[in-house]
Amino acid sequence: MTEMTDGVLHTLFRTEQGGHEQVVLCQDRATGLKAVIAIHSTALGPALGGTRFHAYASDEEAVRDALNLSRGMSYKNALAGLDHGGGKAVIIGDPDTLKSEELLLAYGRFVDSLGGRYVTACDVGTYVADMDVVARTTRWATGRSPENGGAGDSSVLTSFGVFQGMRASAQHLWGDPTLRGRKVAVAGVGKVGKHLVEHLLEDGAEVLITDVRQESVQAILDKHATGKYAGKVTAVAGTDALIRVEGLDIYAPCALGGALNDDSVPALTAKVVCGAANNQLAHPGVEKDLADRGILYAPDYVVNAGGVIQVADELHGFDFDRCKAKAAKIFDTTLAIFARAKADGIPPAAAADRIAEQRMSDARAAGAL
Repeated sequence: MTEMTDGVLHTLFRTEQGGHEQVVLCQDRATGLKAVIAIHSTALGPALGGTRFHAYASDEEAVRDALNLSRGMSYKNALAGLDHGGGKAVIIGDPDTLKSEELLLAYGRFVDSLGGRYVTACDVGTYVADMDVVARTTRWATGRSPENGGAGDSSVLTSFGVFQGMRASAQHLWGDPTLRGRKVAVAGVGKVGKHLVEHLLEDGAEVLITDVRQESVQAILDKHATGKYAGKVTAVAGTDALIRVEGLDIYAPCALGGALNDDSVPALTAKVVCGAANNQLAHPGVEKDLADRGILYAPDYVVNAGGVIQVADELHGFDFDRCKAKAAKIFDTTLAIFARAKADGIPPAAAADRIAEQRMSDARAAGAL
């Protein structure tokens, strides 16, 4: 445990790995709540990022995840042009057995105690209905239902943004911003992935899907068993098999992070990786491995920013059309990152980092004046 804890503290305090501003450990014994709220940066404004509810293997793993996710949110918000820094929270435990109204209310009180430095929203394991409950004890909860003054399901615009990233990838690689006739593999067809499948089908792609929840796969297969997209969706038994399907054009990781690692990258048959999952690169250096194999990587925190664009807008009076127009700009941002990567001779992930870091650095410098 000491070795793992030292690693977590190293990530927290060392600027080359994140330099987080604040990490809050939250516990409410009455409800069983154990949570971590990580604030990476407030250089651009209040930290904004969702709450993940997950049964982690250890408390240390939960802290690591919060640190990594919050750092990613700083970069995501910066490249999305939002006036928000990066933050993220995790609630430790199985949401199917631990989640309760009392627990969510207790969690909201912890969020509120930060006085607006952290604004939360939905993530894996939390939903619009959960944010409605959290919002009863804090004003700093977004992703609420329209009935409760919120914007509703942010996965709608998240999937739209990922689709724009795919279009940009197609434009960069094949000279045409369409997925028509392309074979696209989607790993994870939950909240975001299921909407992404619809965008792909509407654009004329052939789609292969997998998910650890068979009911999620079956729902999509049943929906398109007949009709104009019949035969255009195929289920594959697991991610390991999916990434090895011959003739893939695009692989879209849309589940948990770490999908691109030392085992999966050598096995990939796709020419492009562009998906909704956060923190897809398992460790530094994977982005170079992808580039060395000639695989174009659309950085996850760039293309999956549609959801955070939506929840950020909720703080100012939500307008769906305004948000969709902002999310559509992910196409241009992704193309700009590919161009910067080519000009600098670096992988797209490194180019995206440079652009985001420059915006945060400029904001810090302006604040110091």
